[in-house]
Order: sequence, then C-alpha cells, then structure tokens
Amino acid sequence: SDFFWNLILFLWIVSATSGQIRYAIPEEMKKGSLIGNVAQDLGLDVRRLRSGRARIVSGENAQYTALNADKGILVVRERIDREELCGEITPCSFSFEIILENPIELHRVTVEILDVNDHAPSFKSQTINLEISESATIGSLFDLESAYDPDAGINSLQNYILSTNDNFALKQHSNADGIKFAVMILQKPLDREVHPHISLKLLITVLDANDNPPVFSQSVYKATVEENALKGTYITTVNASDADSGTNGLVTYSFSNVKGKSAEKFEIDSLSGKITVCGDVDYEKDKRYELRVLAKDQGGLSDATKVVIEVADINDNAPVINIMSFSTACIYCKGSRWRLSSTQQQRDSENPD
Repeated sequence: SDFFWNLILFLWIVSATSGQIRYAIPEEMKKGSLIGNVAQDLGLDVRRLRSGRARIVSGENAQYTALNADKGILVVRERIDREELCGEITPCSFSFEIILENPIELHRVTVEILDVNDHAPSFKSQTINLEISESATIGSLFDLESAYDPDAGINSLQNYILSTNDNFALKQHSNADGIKFAVMILQKPLDREVHPHISLKLLITVLDANDNPPVFSQSVYKATVEENALKGTYITTVNASDADSGTNGLVTYSFSNVKGKSAEKFEIDSLSGKITVCGDVDYEKDKRYELRVLAKDQGGLSDATKVVIEVADINDNAPVINIMSFSTACIYCKGSRWRLSSTQQQRDSENPD
C-alpha cells in the first residue's frame, strides 16, 4: 500500500515538472556570482517565485548553488573546482530541482562547469635518469615519463619540446585515452669517452585558448564633469582584464549603442579605456549622461559596463529681467470695470524658480 501511494506521488510530481534549463559557467567563480536568471528563463514572474516559496529541493552537488527567490536568480554558493568535482570526466555537470508550491511546479536545472586553465602540467620527478649504452644504434627509442595536467581539453598538456642537442630528437604519441607521451630517438652515435653525461631539458607547452572573456573591474562607473569643460578634459578610465595570454588577452574599448548627443560629447581611447570630453557639455541642456562601454578581446569575447556622468552646474548665466509695461487703463464692458497695471518679470536660467 505504501509503495502504491509513493508511486502515485512520484508520478504526480513528475507530471508537475514543467521546465528544464541549462547553464554553463567557468569553474572558480567567486561566491555570489550570477549563474542565470531562473525567473526569466522559465518564463515566471518573480512574484510567483516568492508566493510559491521557490527553493532547491534535491540534486547531487546542489550545495554549490543558491536560489535568490526575491530576484529570481541563481548564484554561486561555494567555490567550484571542476577537477575536484568531475576529475577527468567531460563534460562536467550536475543537476538539481527547483520546486514551487500552490500549484506545485518542479523545474530541473543543469549546470555545466567549464574548465579554466588553472593547473600547470608537471612530471612526477624533476630529473629523469636514463642509462644508454654507447653501442646503441641510430633510431633507438627511449620512452620518457609522461607529464600530468589535471585540466581538460585544450587547457591540458599540448606537446613536449626537447632542448637543442646533437644526439637526440623527440617524437610525441597519444594513447587511446588521449594521454600524450614522448619518446626520444637516437640520431647520432654516443661516445662515452667524449661525453659520459648528456643533460637535456624537456619542456611542456600548453597552448593558450581564447576561453576567458574580458571582465570589467566595476559594473557601473560614476564620474562628474563641469559644464563647459574644455575638449580633452579627463572624465574617468574604465578597465577590463582578460586572463588569456598574448593576443587573446588584448582588450579594446568602444562605446556601444551610444547615439545622438552623447556620441558627440564624449570619446574613449580604444586601448587605455580613458574617457574624455570631445564636445560641448551644458548643464542647462543635459544634467546626466549614461554611456555603455564594450570591452572586446581579439577572439570576439566581450563584456559591457555602464558609465554614468553627472554634469556639475557652474554660475555661467546672469539673471535676465523682462519688463512688460502697460499704461494704466480702465476698461468698461456693460457696466463692469477692470483695472490693468504695469507688471515685471525676472528670470534666471540657473535657477528658474
């Protein structure tokens, strides 16, 4: 009987499942980092999440995430190490369910953890000793110990390089499981009497991939500029960093979707991110500007930030008095009389009140 009712309950819950979403985030994100907007991606109103007491109810490794029902977002709760979580298994992901009440809804969320190149390849020992007879023939092969790199895919070990020498060349192979290993090939006969010892360096190369987007140091930059500031006046500098190396880490800056007056008044240096005045800034016309700045690396990955510029008022407008004078006169209309008298008006554009 208990089994029957448990089965009915299980089938009822399964039938209530109405959504499934998937996110992909890099490992090692900071606590509180945004994973995704659950409310938006499930097509739910944030008020529904609150009234339905939305919460994470099940799932292995769900402790890495937290649901903010007030904002409808999923955030990182604990540091996630892909190698610790999945080892050499790819892709690396975990799933959990979010439940809502009245009426009951069950939504499945899958989070894929992308590898970051946060480990350097290494050998078990710093020195590899090989004993080779001087009678060894040209073409003889000598296996070398493999290096280990816990990172996955393009972030793992790519190739081996042998320092320049006269006697040996290096050839690289891969096992069926993808592990790379190197073999030394004798190219020139050995002579113990001439060289009893030969020291070589075996280098490991990890090729950088453009797997890190630029990241701004601030989500919003705020600055102030005085009206009538001269062209070239410094306002602020935005900065984005990119963990990639070489050209993959080179970041350029530009305004994005800036039209009209703002595009005519400010400019940004594409390499330094420095924003300066390039047009007329007048407090009486515009007291505030909002600019969207885009940082892009050479692989097309990008990040955006907002720059809010407040215009400071200076006393550059003298008050103006407009006097309107009328001759005092009496107007009669069907027995009624009105008196008109002179009036005057004073106006200051700095303070119209």
